[in-house]
Amino acid sequence: MNIRYLPLLVTVLLSSPSLARDYGQQGTHFPIIEPDLLEQIQSRLQTMDKNGDIDRLNQKLKARTIARVNRPKPVAGLVRATKAATRLFDPTITLQADILDHDKRRIWEKGTKVNPLDTVPLRAALIFLDGDDPAQLEWAFAQKPKTAKLILTKGAPLKLMKARQRRFYFDQGGRLTAHFDIKALPAIVDQQGRMLRIREFAMSEKRRPAQ
Repeated sequence: MNIRYLPLLVTVLLSSPSLARDYGQQGTHFPIIEPDLLEQIQSRLQTMDKNGDIDRLNQKLKARTIARVNRPKPVAGLVRATKAATRLFDPTITLQADILDHDKRRIWEKGTKVNPLDTVPLRAALIFLDGDDPAQLEWAFAQKPKTAKLILTKGAPLKLMKARQRRFYFDQGGRLTAHFDIKALPAIVDQQGRMLRIREFAMSEKRRPAQ
């Protein structure tokens, strides 16, 4: 059947006296007394707007957001290093699926072992530190080269950037320290050939990290 005739067929069927029958009331009917959910929400929002509750909630949200940006949630589980430690980290991964280019041509097949350092070297060392520890800050700024990226696990990055005139990063959610299995601070990650070297520096009694 041509789909163009479907609306006409439905109209004929519904209007035909022989097919349209009154079956009467089946079972008990109750009136719908529960108000529409969207209407409830709209009414609630209008009441909150009149009472000024929305403005107060927005101000609280703004204040919390600013506070979280100025001082992100610290990375849990990290301690100040009490002994020096050095180890190598192999960034090689095993592909879980084929890697295709924009023309759907396979570049690497599933199961291939790939070392990201072969194509994208680590151009700057990563220094992980507690931004609330003056000794760790002093030590970090004494490191060479000066191009190292300073990554906080605790502290106020924006305040430090303004005071030190140096860019700071923050390990949001502790993803980097978890990836490199860093347990103690301060620590430096740099490249050694096709491996990454991870060094944790012990804090001496004079509160300066021992080399």
